[in-house]
Amino acid sequence: MSTPEDEERLSPLAQRWPRASKFLLSGCAATVAELATFPLDLTKTRLQIQGEAALARLGDGARESAPYRGMVRTALGIVQEEGFLKLWQGVTPAIYRHIVYSGGRMVTYEHLREVVFGKSEDKHYPLWKSVIGGMMAGVVGQFLANPTDLVKVQMQMEGKRKLEGKPLRFRGVHHAFAKILAEGGIRGLWAGWVPNIQRAALVNMGDLTTYDTVKHYLVLNTPLEDNIMTHGLSSNLIGSHKASQ
Repeated sequence: MSTPEDEERLSPLAQRWPRASKFLLSGCAATVAELATFPLDLTKTRLQIQGEAALARLGDGARESAPYRGMVRTALGIVQEEGFLKLWQGVTPAIYRHIVYSGGRMVTYEHLREVVFGKSEDKHYPLWKSVIGGMMAGVVGQFLANPTDLVKVQMQMEGKRKLEGKPLRFRGVHHAFAKILAEGGIRGLWAGWVPNIQRAALVNMGDLTTYDTVKHYLVLNTPLEDNIMTHGLSSNLIGSHKASQ
């Protein structure tokens, strides 16, 4: 006859460590999404940096001298001149950021929903609680991810320095972390955190409210149960909608 300890040991990991499982699931989903969309982010950043560098050098003649014009031509130019894999140059800090941010906000939101706010008698999560919980989860997730967000932006700015002919400041992601920490201390890793969490609060007010609405709809209108699979499907549906916009 099995004891409660044996049953707990043999139960799935998602049941034994639900918060850790949701963190990992959210992090994995964010990593896949980041890998799929990073070339678009890189192309957008390259266009922005190119325009700023050209304006600084040439002023009004910058438009005529720009080597890339448009998203498609910029992406094709990167592939032809630098190689196909360069479309994912700098993806490492972006992945770090999304793992911490997505995992942190989802775990926080689930904790607020289950422990702090609680559901109504019909097991429904009221809209006002979703709004408040989403904003608070966004604040926590972004605050935790601010160091990785800072490194991501700093690494992207290296492209501007390269176009301007200036020496690069960082040799890689870990060197960037170490240099920022050495120059600014622990507080330096959280530079710019106030506007970042304000934006994250507004973004997650919509994202997580929609996520909870979609999940509740799936549980009520499909054979799916309120488990980690349904959570992942709801997250992917929201991510697919955002990617199509």
